[in-house]
Amino acid sequence: MGIIIGAGIYQVAPMVAGGTSLWWGFLLIWVVGGLLSLCGAFGYAELASAYPQEGGDYVYLNRAYGPWAGFLFGWIQLIVVRPGDIVGMAFIFATYAKTLYDPFDGIMVPYHVLPWEAFQNADVALSQLAYASLAVVVLTAIHIIGVREGKWTQNVLTVVKSVGLLAIVAVALFAPGGNPIVTAAGEFSRGGLSLALILVLFSFGGWNEMAYVAAEVKDSRRNIARALVLGTSAVTVLYLLVNGAFLYALGYEGVVNSSAVATDTVSTVFPRLGANLVSALICISALGATSGLIFTGARISYAIGTDHRLFGFMGRWNPQTGTPVFALVVQGILAILLVFALGSFVDAILYTAAAVYTFYFATNLAVIVLRFREPDVERPYRVTGYPITTLLFMAVCGFLIYSAVIYKPRVALVGLVVLLLGLPIYWLSPKNTTSVESAEDESSDQDGA
Repeated sequence: MGIIIGAGIYQVAPMVAGGTSLWWGFLLIWVVGGLLSLCGAFGYAELASAYPQEGGDYVYLNRAYGPWAGFLFGWIQLIVVRPGDIVGMAFIFATYAKTLYDPFDGIMVPYHVLPWEAFQNADVALSQLAYASLAVVVLTAIHIIGVREGKWTQNVLTVVKSVGLLAIVAVALFAPGGNPIVTAAGEFSRGGLSLALILVLFSFGGWNEMAYVAAEVKDSRRNIARALVLGTSAVTVLYLLVNGAFLYALGYEGVVNSSAVATDTVSTVFPRLGANLVSALICISALGATSGLIFTGARISYAIGTDHRLFGFMGRWNPQTGTPVFALVVQGILAILLVFALGSFVDAILYTAAAVYTFYFATNLAVIVLRFREPDVERPYRVTGYPITTLLFMAVCGFLIYSAVIYKPRVALVGLVVLLLGLPIYWLSPKNTTSVESAEDESSDQDGA
């Protein structure tokens, strides 16, 4: 829940409402997004409970297709996806933090980013770069200090932002003149509906993160499936309540035309304090998501380091802190570099989109492959509705990959080039003798201890 509930819901609600064209369609697509995410979570729950090891997809792809597939996943996560996701959330934090306090008083810096048409050359607020970098540094440091400190930081941020979302729902109930059944609507647009679904699924992103820390979960064979399924379900209910609150307070047209839907909702009751209250809530939500991404992402890099000598320095576990210190440091450095290379939330999302859904597709396909290849492995949880739910989620992933390529072909090409660059690196780099099977034995020993 702490990773899923970022700041996406505040950013995308008006665009989703505009794409669905009807107030009830706006609510329905959030239900659909939650159910589709749950279909994906079913697959990860089966894999994580059957193979409770550090690394998540890295482990499953290794077993299903071979070490090259696991390496490509780890490579793209290390270079593209994880730093980009961390930076995206850090930029949301920075955007709202500078509205509360701008230490550089609006100073702008000339900014020149990557030279292709998807990315715009523009000046960027110095405070935005500073806040985003600070978020990455501080949260990475907390997770380096120790797993207990990281866990409590994550839990506190999750509780605060969940309570904050429920507070928006409560405030909306007192909104004067709220009318959720405003029916003024445009015509259905296939393109608009597709965009709305993409945005909704982006807001649900992060439901798979539990799999990356599977070896550190108490009673992992039971609690991993619980966390994935119950966590995704709880977020679906919470998102439905919040979007219902937006409709109740502002009406359908009010949501569509809002540039800051949560602020406008709270301001109907607290006109003076609404903006600051919501800005603070979004800052906390973004920090919670950033913290969770840092925590789980370093476990992927750690898994690569244990199997590939070229990255062996990241495969060291600090027994005093209970954390992969070097993996956290490398991840943090790459994220800070991307803060200055990309410069904005939108560019960070564009940097990661196609790669994310490519590996979602491959990992859910691994559920089917491993049932045939390793039928004797104990599976404490089996996918609900198999194989329909698995195939449905894979179809959605294919649709999102296609949409990302059509929308920004040059950005997709850059991601593909980076992905393919991982193949010669894999072939030329020396491998460690540690195998997936021995890692599984080590994980089993840790569980027994």
